[in-house]
Amino acid sequence: MLLRLAERTAILLVSLAVSSLLVFGFMVLLPGDPARVALGVNATEADVATLRREYGLDRPLATQFLDWLGGLLRFDLGKSYISKAEIAPQIADRLQVSLILVAVSMLVALVIAVPFGTFMAVHHQRPAGLVLSAISQIGVAVPAFLAGILLITVFAVQLGWLPAGGWTPPAYDPGLFLKQLLLPALSLGLVQGAVLTRYVRSAVLDVLREDFLRTARAKGLTPMRALARHGLRNAAVPVVTVLGLQLATLLVGAVVIERVFVIPGLGSLLLDAVGNRDLIVVQDVVMVLVVAVLVTNFVVDLLYLVIDPRLRTGTR
Repeated sequence: MLLRLAERTAILLVSLAVSSLLVFGFMVLLPGDPARVALGVNATEADVATLRREYGLDRPLATQFLDWLGGLLRFDLGKSYISKAEIAPQIADRLQVSLILVAVSMLVALVIAVPFGTFMAVHHQRPAGLVLSAISQIGVAVPAFLAGILLITVFAVQLGWLPAGGWTPPAYDPGLFLKQLLLPALSLGLVQGAVLTRYVRSAVLDVLREDFLRTARAKGLTPMRALARHGLRNAAVPVVTVLGLQLATLLVGAVVIERVFVIPGLGSLLLDAVGNRDLIVVQDVVMVLVVAVLVTNFVVDLLYLVIDPRLRTGTR
């Protein structure tokens, strides 16, 4: 158990180190001088040299990378080239918004996927199961941003039940916060729920064919009771794998959804920084997203050990 935990921790640390090097390298390879972009085309060479010196852009790349990496470890992410504002507080504020959106969206996806995927597996040869399977297949093909636009058109424009966008902190107005959160969370959650439903169905179908479940049914348990008591734990292992991948997909998908619904999250900060060519902000935000994805995968690896005791000892 401890050995496997140490292995996964080592893999996480190596992945973080390699990812930071790649993110820094890609930013360096981008054309253009950040100092000249920040000052504008009319800036003099002396002004550009001064700004480069102020931000350390005139130092060797290895020194720049080590300084940036050290700042990441202290959560000192430097200052924006454009606004001169500290980046760390901006990311902390925006990250809270994005995490709320992703967490609620994943909850929506799970509420949809677990019962419907299980139902589709148990009734896979019946009309109800086939109809739900076809609907979930259609849901997989719909992009999250298109789902968002359709939801805005129906519930905000035509019916007027919910706001089309915006963001209010829950401490200020909980009711308005929930109204503004509902449509973007559904946009992400419905699409990811359709994807996850397919995997839940497949995992449950595999478990239903196992001998131990046939034995449980032979002892008098109904299919659903046998599945709930003996099968869902075994079906959870492949589903958790997909769940980890979908969390990463939700983090990336939130970038577009935040723009569609005018939500001041991490995705909006990233797109604004890209538009302004504020490369240090882009670099920091991308690294935060990479860290979030890698940590999510690490947590999923730990969940394997909790769900399946055989992985703790290496037995099968």
